[in-house]
Amino acid sequence: MRVALDAFGSDLCPDIEIKAANEAVKQGIDIILVGDKKKLSGISSRVEVVQADEVITMDESPANALRKKKNSSMRVAIDLVGAGKADAIVSAGNSGAMMALSMFVLHKLPGIYRPAIVGVLPSYRGYTVFIDMGANVDCKPHYLLQFALMGSVYAKKLFNLSTPSVGLLSNGEEEGKGNELTSLTNELLKKSSINYRGYVEGKDIYMGDVDVIVADGFVGNTVLKASEGIAEMVTKILKDSFKASPLSILGYLFSRGAFNRLKKRIDYAEYGGAPLIGVNGLAVITHGRSNEKAILNAIKLSKRFYDTKLNDAIIEEVNKNLTLENSANEKVYEEVK
Repeated sequence: MRVALDAFGSDLCPDIEIKAANEAVKQGIDIILVGDKKKLSGISSRVEVVQADEVITMDESPANALRKKKNSSMRVAIDLVGAGKADAIVSAGNSGAMMALSMFVLHKLPGIYRPAIVGVLPSYRGYTVFIDMGANVDCKPHYLLQFALMGSVYAKKLFNLSTPSVGLLSNGEEEGKGNELTSLTNELLKKSSINYRGYVEGKDIYMGDVDVIVADGFVGNTVLKASEGIAEMVTKILKDSFKASPLSILGYLFSRGAFNRLKKRIDYAEYGGAPLIGVNGLAVITHGRSNEKAILNAIKLSKRFYDTKLNDAIIEEVNKNLTLENSANEKVYEEVK
């Protein structure tokens, strides 16, 4: 398997990407590092380097990245996947540009309406798969149906679950809750082939009552940013508490192992990144603040989904529900109304 790695994506690029690339090839993963060769050094001889003169900045619009930055490190890396010279693209760069370029170059999988960003959030019982995390702000019920199908497949591949449970995020668990979008989607999911449990609330994300939670991208991105804030707040409060007095410092020494396990549990670097699923290829978006471990884990994540044929499984699951999707704009809408 070959991974095209955008060398100029992270806030600390290209040093972080170079370290991750060097470690990845040690672990048997072929890496194509894409960026300006004049600014790259200390690269393992086993890492292939492909020249790209431009860089897409974090504040650049996706439209500008698509039209004017055709020789950017991100675009060239995605082009390698599109041309079959690489099997996956990993970037810590501009997520909006990553989505736009992946859609334009790789296109959608057969039958997919909208690709979605799928992420993993820590929960009391382990982890919760969350989809969509920001790719689609305005959604229709049959989009959310497909997100649920793709999220279910993702959970199967990531956590080896045979029938992952799926919930639809709403403002209450009762049938009468939600808005028109959730109400219509709820009816579709009831008739789908997945293990659908109904509405779930925000607390269920972190308690782990279901394996997969579905929402539109506007809500999903808000949840993601809130989760990052909660993780940082908890870590800082604990650190301040341990420094409060000599007795607290002593308590920290005894509980350091538990504290480190908590930090690891809520550290985004452990999850590697958030794949953009539904595109005809493998594209993993990772955080701009990523460190070497986060980039390396994103590379490993892309390899896992390559090995388990994630896209083939998504197409199969979508095909099971084609009749339901085709009726989404007609029969189900009328039944709910």
